[in-house]
Amino acid sequence: MIRLPDLLPGAEVSCDPEWLPPTEADATLAALVDELPWSQHRVRLFGRELPAPRLSAWIGDPGAAYTYSRVRHEPLPWTPTLATLRERLQATTGSRFNSVLANRYRNGRDSMGWHADDEPELGERPLIASISLGAARVFQLKPRAGGRAQSITLIHGSLLLMGGDTQRLYLHALPKTARVLGERINLTFRRVGSGLARGASG
Repeated sequence: MIRLPDLLPGAEVSCDPEWLPPTEADATLAALVDELPWSQHRVRLFGRELPAPRLSAWIGDPGAAYTYSRVRHEPLPWTPTLATLRERLQATTGSRFNSVLANRYRNGRDSMGWHADDEPELGERPLIASISLGAARVFQLKPRAGGRAQSITLIHGSLLLMGGDTQRLYLHALPKTARVLGERINLTFRRVGSGLARGASG
């Protein structure tokens, strides 16, 4: 696990670019494309409702509901692939997760805007565990107080951990790109403390 404290003062961010071996990452990507009932949520931007520039699915334990852009999503049951990933992730981190947001980026035009996973239901210093599958994409973090954004390329099979004060101090995003890319699935595991979560991640 590579820690990134010099790039992100005050944050706790680390990355394992080879958390899943390539063949296992390939199989996981293919399984999730088929297992999950992907849908395109609508989001409210500048007073207008627009289709989100990605497909999503919310999975979790009973009661781990998720609210995004004023829409409440009840969790879907864990699939075999996601249940296996959760067990492995909990062994890696020593933390427990009761939910995961799956985002499917179909090409470089799909994206995620600037935000932080800082809702009260996640606790004061949440651990967000992000697994990337498929096309490599640039993930950005920037200080809330102002300053230059830092970029991390998240590759197929990588694991990014954001903990401590990261959500309090930083925003993150997955910007659009004009490059021709294949699709990418991102899984952000988290623990919902009170049965209700709001947020997005990338």
